[in-house]
Amino acid sequence: MSDGEKRAGDMDSVQGKRATAPQVDEVSVTRHRVTVNGQNLAYTATAGTVLLAEEAHSKDGESEGTKPRARVFFVAYALDGDHDLRARPVTFSFNGGPGSSSVWLHLGLLGPRRVVMGDAGALTGPPYDLTDNAFTLLADSDLVFIDPVSTGYSRVTDGEKPGDFHGFGRDIESVGDFIRLWVSRAGRWLSPKFLIGESYGTTRAAGLSGYLQQRHGLFLNGIMLISSILDFSTVDFTPGHDLPYVVHLPTQAATAWYHGVLGGDRTLAAVLAEAEAFADSEYASALHLGARLSEEERDGVAQTYARLSGLSVDFILRSDLRVTLARFRKELLRGQGLTVGRLDSRFTGLDRDSAGGEPSDDPSMTAILGPYTAAMNHYVRAELAFESDLPYEILTGRVRPWSYKEFENTHVRVSDTLREAMHQNAHLKVFVASGYYDFATPYHATRHTIDHLALHPSLRGNVREAFYEAGHMMYVHGPSLEALAAELRDFLAWARN
Repeated sequence: MSDGEKRAGDMDSVQGKRATAPQVDEVSVTRHRVTVNGQNLAYTATAGTVLLAEEAHSKDGESEGTKPRARVFFVAYALDGDHDLRARPVTFSFNGGPGSSSVWLHLGLLGPRRVVMGDAGALTGPPYDLTDNAFTLLADSDLVFIDPVSTGYSRVTDGEKPGDFHGFGRDIESVGDFIRLWVSRAGRWLSPKFLIGESYGTTRAAGLSGYLQQRHGLFLNGIMLISSILDFSTVDFTPGHDLPYVVHLPTQAATAWYHGVLGGDRTLAAVLAEAEAFADSEYASALHLGARLSEEERDGVAQTYARLSGLSVDFILRSDLRVTLARFRKELLRGQGLTVGRLDSRFTGLDRDSAGGEPSDDPSMTAILGPYTAAMNHYVRAELAFESDLPYEILTGRVRPWSYKEFENTHVRVSDTLREAMHQNAHLKVFVASGYYDFATPYHATRHTIDHLALHPSLRGNVREAFYEAGHMMYVHGPSLEALAAELRDFLAWARN
């Protein structure tokens, strides 16, 4: 593997130039190689914690220096050699939750090392393994993976309250301030800069598009949204709010097709085309009409819904044409004693109570948690040479309750922030990736949000969308990993020109 060295009190930039940092910073620098498309790439990895401080002021507004607030854990990768930093992009990556570390994109898609775990129906089982990632984005961009406060090894400093960072606004500020600090120390203000987020990480990325521009004057070249959620109204199954039923239906159809309960020989593309057309027209209209819908019309809608979803007409009618996500996941394969996953409906699970109304867990989350946890805990010590006796928080509930005080009495919505950032920075490009089997952030819900960004017509071409035959973490599916990696490389080249 690699030679490593532990350093405290300074932070090496990814180009090997040393920058002075507070004594509480602690980083480990190691050097490695990976082969991508037949090319042997030498790179430097920097893993460690960086003190995040805020400027303190007196009651009179006078500066009183800086106040340490949190230590943020990160892992940065850069190609070795003499590179033109004005041409070499840097991409900042994070996942979601809230409460998730950056491990999923790090060891699943972007980083130079990747988890070996198999896929739906063919999981490898413990103790799992790591392998070189031939699809790493490092060939095209330097990478910085950020663990928000309370995730990974990131923690508040002594005397600070973790809850101060557990909310929409404060989270964006702390991640944005880390990005500003890293860019300054590494001398990357004139480099092309990108964000990539997954799940709630896309909510964070959209919020950062505004915060970085307005607070730090840091304009981005591009944002990559993996399994996007920019408008929470699309997934909120609140009584009287029918939009989630409409945008979830195509994913129900895809799931039923995958598990072979639809019959016939239709292709996935044909099933999705019919499901989308039905959801957007006849089904949406029926839900809108409510009690004004005649019994004959109701029966007709239920018949079509049943044919597309694999559910019984009786079950759909008893659900008032509105089958919640939890009910669908429990009902589809009830006859086989199986439930389907939320993050990825290709995965199935077993419940103790097969007659219950909701699944007891998410089998797709269970399938990936063990492999990624084992891989990250091994990787950070054995290969990145960073040691800490703290638990590496892969996905923690300690961030709950998560504050959305900025959206009191309304749904969380950051699509307006993204639109404003794109209007102010006409060069900002956006890539949106969705999986057909993702119930956490359904692809048709994402499409609905993108179609309602209200972008100026001259900027609509700045958005690219791509879809994959996989779920939320579409990169656990080999063909989707390869296709997504190619799309990301193309996007980077397009967005920085």
